[in-house]
Amino acid sequence: MNAATSAVDLFTPYELGSLHLKNRMVMAPLTRSRAEEGNVPSRHAATYYSQRAGAGLIVTEATQAGAGGQGYIATPGMHSDDQVRGWKKVTDAVHRAGGLIFMQLWHVGRISHPDFRGGELPVAPSAIAPRGVQTYTAQGLKDIPAPRALDAGEIPGIVREFRAAGENAKAAGFDGVEVHGANGYLLDQFLESGTNQRTDSYGGSIENRARLLFEVVEDLLTVWDRERIGVRLSPGGSFNDMCDANPRETWGYVAKRMADTKLGYLHLIEPTPAQGEHATPDLSARFFRPLFPGALMVAGGYTFERGNAVLKAGLADLVTFGRLFLANPDLVERFRRGAPLNEPNPDTFYGGGAEGYIDYLTLGEAKAA
Repeated sequence: MNAATSAVDLFTPYELGSLHLKNRMVMAPLTRSRAEEGNVPSRHAATYYSQRAGAGLIVTEATQAGAGGQGYIATPGMHSDDQVRGWKKVTDAVHRAGGLIFMQLWHVGRISHPDFRGGELPVAPSAIAPRGVQTYTAQGLKDIPAPRALDAGEIPGIVREFRAAGENAKAAGFDGVEVHGANGYLLDQFLESGTNQRTDSYGGSIENRARLLFEVVEDLLTVWDRERIGVRLSPGGSFNDMCDANPRETWGYVAKRMADTKLGYLHLIEPTPAQGEHATPDLSARFFRPLFPGALMVAGGYTFERGNAVLKAGLADLVTFGRLFLANPDLVERFRRGAPLNEPNPDTFYGGGAEGYIDYLTLGEAKAA
């Protein structure tokens, strides 16, 4: 470790291409299920995000690139004019507050229900149902049925949806986009052998299974500079009934391809302390750092102390915080002062209005109350 690395902490600025991040704390994408009619962002969304503009970078909640990519109730989209106008209010508010914001683009694949798709089955690389997985619909929790395998001829349409959403994100004033390739959703379903049993050019080898992810990225590169595109991955994650036969081979290949493509950043969901930091095989930042020399962003239950430690060790460049930002709009200032943190209220994580969304107090507000 050199002196420059050891001096880095969460408050050290970072240059992400041409973007100047005022610190290395990133607000993680957090599904809040508060979108309104037409899956337009909540009327409170501009306030919610701008309250947290102290982050070096904000990544929005997962946002479906196309109408067919929805899998949960009241999640926002980026495929209509009304949605673009709604998101423009958010980016304007964040920029006025001195922040930077990327949009996370999403397709849930098999983690959906016919209620969201006009009665049609969800789609996936292969017709394999996720075991024990349910989703929230307008009628409450429902079991997810076995999906329909996408025909090869349908896949270019998925790629076009991501590109169109990327164009809409630019029109709405975002600073960049993040491709959601994690957590058992469509792009992850193609990547991992447990959910992809195709025998065509999108299945079999890791080169084939990664084809859709990189077709999406390559199409977005016609819209955005490469430094303005990130990808989120969850190597070794089991959420949404995911598994892969050779995870180090799979994720090592993807990381190297991302490095060759020189994308803005790799957003890596690591095992949390509760899952075991010494998981086998090791798919932490320690494995990925030599493979991806670009900006490496890590997530996984990070605290102030662990965030500083991973930066000082040179294993990551940026650290994301989820629930801590949810409950503490002024998280950066609280960390800087060593101040107590608000506790998040799980009862208000999903759905509802202002409560548990924009009413968490800052230090100044708490003092005045």
